[in-house]
Amino acid sequence: MSGFIDEVPIQIRAGHGGAGSVHFHKEKFVEFGGPDGGDGGKGGDVIFVAEGRMMTLENYLPDRMYAAQDGEPGLGQNRNGKNGEDLLLKVPIGTQIIDAVTMELIYDFSHDGETFTIAKGGRGGKGNTFFKTSVQQAPRYSQPGEEGDSFSLRLELKLLADIGIVGLPNAGKSTLLAKITHAHPKIAGYAFTTLSPNLGVVHRHDDLFRYTVADIPGIIEGASKGVGLGISFLKHIERVQGILFLFDGGNLQLEEELEMLRSELGNYNQSLLQKKYLLVINKMDIWDNDPGFTEEIQKKYSNLGEIICISADQGFNLDYLLERIDKVFFEEKSKLVYEHT
Repeated sequence: MSGFIDEVPIQIRAGHGGAGSVHFHKEKFVEFGGPDGGDGGKGGDVIFVAEGRMMTLENYLPDRMYAAQDGEPGLGQNRNGKNGEDLLLKVPIGTQIIDAVTMELIYDFSHDGETFTIAKGGRGGKGNTFFKTSVQQAPRYSQPGEEGDSFSLRLELKLLADIGIVGLPNAGKSTLLAKITHAHPKIAGYAFTTLSPNLGVVHRHDDLFRYTVADIPGIIEGASKGVGLGISFLKHIERVQGILFLFDGGNLQLEEELEMLRSELGNYNQSLLQKKYLLVINKMDIWDNDPGFTEEIQKKYSNLGEIICISADQGFNLDYLLERIDKVFFEEKSKLVYEHT
């Protein structure tokens, strides 16, 4: 399995505890050896770990059982069995662990290195040494180990990006992402080049602060109902702080496109309509980056919100765009930065 995998059902099982030992001391010239059966080892836990370098859930096979190691049984001479090793399962930041039976959210990873123990290993059984008393000098029984926890889970990934770039196919989202970050998305001059979200990091003012930007695959009318790429990637914009609506300056129908895009976002999740946004018109090099034409467009559509005209391909006006992103979406951070620069 390869590619951008953001949903996968799996089974997990913590380790079974090892059984306690029934054993009696045997030594030459010692006529009466007492019980010396050791305890069984504890079963390993199943622990999820958020890994910042991971981008998809492609390493997980659907419905596969991922099991921690069982504890080893106890031995004679009061030797306890070894504990089973924990199983560490790495997942991307933004992964949600969901109970596949109840569909209840169990845990949501938000930062690199975060850990969550989903399943505890079973306790090891007591050996017969434990049961020796003044009345019962030679117990001939021990405890079995306990079973570890087991669950049917659903892993779902929702990218944790600060800014989402949204627009029709071929608006230039991947080009813009590549220009303002170090991401390397596939870029070509035809629709639906991007078949999965891409994520990049913008470094501002000598890295005094940074933020992540996601290029969301092209949304078309009906996407919230499964048309085109459907809702497969709309969920990756749910957690963003702000949205860049990107439009093709060579085929500009800004009012109609904006209405359609916002409608699709709202049909998927109404909370997306409450997020701050900027309107960005790309490919202005078609018009030779004419300042007069830029002013005319900004005046014509001023009722829709703040409009920034750029050419991602030629790098035109990208510095200004980044300054506006700083101040509109990261006002408090940018204040601190601009006070020290």
